[in-house]
Amino acid sequence: MYRLVRRVPRGKVVTYGQVAAILGQPRGARAVGVALGALRGSLVESVPWQRVINAAGRCTHRDGFWADIQRERLEEDGVRFDADGRVDLKTTRWAGPRREWRTRLCSEI
Repeated sequence: MYRLVRRVPRGKVVTYGQVAAILGQPRGARAVGVALGALRGSLVESVPWQRVINAAGRCTHRDGFWADIQRERLEEDGVRFDADGRVDLKTTRWAGPRREWRTRLCSEI
């Protein structure tokens, strides 16, 4: 999952459910959130966790501090938020990895 999130380019976002679906677990959005919430040490800096948001286009960290940090990092990446704190998923959502990469990833799991 972390390898996939590392592939999300600057200025783009994915949803928890999208990550889960790409990895073959379409109902695994919560597990993606738990895994990202468990990041510690150097992984916090090497995995762009801030690029994973909820299906409504919002930052969803339970702790307001981390939600603010997530938004700041996304804005540094060039992601724009509307007045309601949402990202326009139609223009900002990453389409996902190329099919070849997805096939290789799933065969390694």
